Amino acid sequence: MIPDRDEVARIIAEVGASEVMPRFRNLLAAEIREKGPGDFVTVADEAAERRLAAELGPLLPGSRIIGEEAVAADPRHLDALAGDDPVWVIDPIDGTANFASGRPVFAVMVALVRRGETQMGWIHDPVARSTAVAVRGEGAWRNGTRIRVPRLAEREPGPLMANHRLARRLGDRSPFAIAPFDLRCAGQEYLALARGAVHFALYNRLHPWDHAAGQLLHHEAGGFAAQLDGSPYTPRVTGGGLLIAPDATSWRLLREALPDHP
Repeated sequence: MIPDRDEVARIIAEVGASEVMPRFRNLLAAEIREKGPGDFVTVADEAAERRLAAELGPLLPGSRIIGEEAVAADPRHLDALAGDDPVWVIDPIDGTANFASGRPVFAVMVALVRRGETQMGWIHDPVARSTAVAVRGEGAWRNGTRIRVPRLAEREPGPLMANHRLARRLGDRSPFAIAPFDLRCAGQEYLALARGAVHFALYNRLHPWDHAAGQLLHHEAGGFAAQLDGSPYTPRVTGGGLLIAPDATSWRLLREALPDHP
């Protein structure tokens, strides 16, 4: 059984409109706390995760739920990824630090994983009220329009954009002229990668809620990604490095330029 992608997108957008946006730039100090150094959570994260879990679960009987905030409270929730049941992976607000500081760069992300492979993914921008959807083997869309990663030859002249982590690791070894960017929000970075606004990224901490939906979106839009050892990404992977590029050729050139250690 496969859930209706548009119904899931509707639920995510509704949660964004009712639980996230009314609290944006309206949070009290007591409604923001740190789970760890620099790792924030707000009452909006918690409310959105509860709503998403309650509404997505019934769409797929027998499915499990992994939410970022639930895992923060009990890491054993991650064990669901090792089983055969379909799993909803939820990031209620990706870019919480931006959200809490009033910066409009955040996203709501949901992925559907089955037997360790992402089958569907959604990234919703509550500020722009737009949603990107990917379905394995079928493509990627944003607001109903097909999206694809532009080839490097199609881009405008100028340096290629790489996230700050990759730019720092490459140093002066890059095979391309590189300009760094840092949105502090994986969801927004994946949206930019899928439409070609930025070009390369490297991620080290691979929490499934941060990357399952985005990596599928980029892949279905025609991009290329792999772990630094060349193996494919799966939501069961939590470390080792994930390198994102528009195509396999540019991925290989970047990987050859990267030092083996940070």
